[in-house]
Amino acid sequence: MGNLTMLLLIRVDFHLHTPMCFFLGHLSFLDLCFSSVTVPKMLENLLSQRKSISVEGCLVQVFFMFITGITEAFLLSVMAYDRYAAICHPLLYCQMISKQRCMQLVWGSWGMGFLDAFINVPLAMKMDFCDSHTIPHYNCELPSLFPLSCSDVSTNLSVMLCLITPQGIVTSLSIFFSYAYILSTILSITSTSSRSKVFSTCFSHLTTVILFYGSGLLRYLMPPSGSSLELIFSVQYSVVTPMLNPLIYSLKNKEVKAALKRTLEKYLQCFWCQNKERG
Repeated sequence: MGNLTMLLLIRVDFHLHTPMCFFLGHLSFLDLCFSSVTVPKMLENLLSQRKSISVEGCLVQVFFMFITGITEAFLLSVMAYDRYAAICHPLLYCQMISKQRCMQLVWGSWGMGFLDAFINVPLAMKMDFCDSHTIPHYNCELPSLFPLSCSDVSTNLSVMLCLITPQGIVTSLSIFFSYAYILSTILSITSTSSRSKVFSTCFSHLTTVILFYGSGLLRYLMPPSGSSLELIFSVQYSVVTPMLNPLIYSLKNKEVKAALKRTLEKYLQCFWCQNKERG
């Protein structure tokens, strides 16, 4: 509901038709999809006596988790670049983050997500699962399936690591260097109020990055062991972070709060007028 509200708000309020909110809208859509991939089946299994999922259903989850998870990782690095351009090069911002560039960055992020899914999942489909097995997690993730296969998974593991490791390094470094330049710019600002205002525009994004990258990278880079720590990391980046993102951005972003207030006042006024006419 939070992500859907954010999407509708960005759509209806023209004050939010900015590059930052354009990326935020895509992030909300990604989080909505990310949650829809895993949460319904997870809740079904938690509420039912028979907790099961077919191999095909499990691979479908893996496929869409790759698309949404990898796309979100790249989109967060794109949003860091957007903040860097806005704070460090305000006069060149419209050139650096043009409408065409926004579309290229977003579709490039989606392209990387689909690339990972179309490479890893067909390889996973070749794995043999001899008997029924128990997955020690709330959802299906590729590292959780490797110990359950009775076939050789060394190729699958190598391909997954060869794709995810450089992508994680590239996106993490881009975020790190963006915020290194941002921090340098903030420290050069003499006005305390201006410095606080600039920092507040980055706080929401930094919080999301820490929550998502911290748990996601640890989950995929640590060896599968079925420990409770894996379960916590998995739920953190696939369930908790998508749920908290709308709250994080709406509480710290003055533009979003102002747009929400305007939209509510507009629709409440329309509702009141309609009731008055009927009465």
